[in-house]
Amino acid sequence: MKEEKSTMIVPISNGKEPNRCLSCGTMGNIGRRRYCSIDCRQKLRQKLDMRCGLLQALNTRYATFYFSDLLIVMDVLPCGQKEIRSFFYPRTPGKSPGEDFSRMADILGETWWAEQRRTKKRYFASLHLLNLAVLNHVPPQSVKPPLLHTPNITPASLVYLNLEKSSLDSSELKQIIRNAYRRQVKIHHPDLGGDAAMFRKIHQAYEDLIRWSENPNFIRHRGFPDKWFYEGDKNRWVQPTPLQPKGR
Repeated sequence: MKEEKSTMIVPISNGKEPNRCLSCGTMGNIGRRRYCSIDCRQKLRQKLDMRCGLLQALNTRYATFYFSDLLIVMDVLPCGQKEIRSFFYPRTPGKSPGEDFSRMADILGETWWAEQRRTKKRYFASLHLLNLAVLNHVPPQSVKPPLLHTPNITPASLVYLNLEKSSLDSSELKQIIRNAYRRQVKIHHPDLGGDAAMFRKIHQAYEDLIRWSENPNFIRHRGFPDKWFYEGDKNRWVQPTPLQPKGR
């Protein structure tokens, strides 16, 4: 971990590598997916959540975690402060980002406890740890994402009608849904040689989307498209969120 101060840190992950797993970094056989497997994503989330005590000790309001082939990075914004502190740890050959994070967190935890035993003060131990981090002169928004509004619909509904999520922003949404449904009917209706089971799914998707267009509702949450996000009030990590359609 570096101890230099007043350093501008350029984010390692910038969302321009859609074919890289956001949990382990692999690019092999991932296609357009965001993770190489559900198990890979869950393993990283588990390792992050197991070290939430460290973030609580630092009185963290927001934090992010991301990585490159060379480093893992944890940016921390403590409560009541406006400056972000960044912790770095070099990647270990053969180890996953989650394993490297666990090792970095263990080292930071050991440092915190050693200072707490020396001073008998939790506050001084936390301050000592923050002073070991790099002062990162970037806006607080780099660790505090905007509030996102994700449409509360099943993603498969869009897939069955071959629609993009951006279509949900259109003022002509109902007509777009109807046109998409008609196109799918011409391909999948049983009377035209289509599969009956597939057609039922398409029809259900049509009904679900029409209902949503009449009464749009959204799930509110925070997150980044390329970084894991921690919110102190909830004391948990959130996986990178898909990019939102414009206008939401």
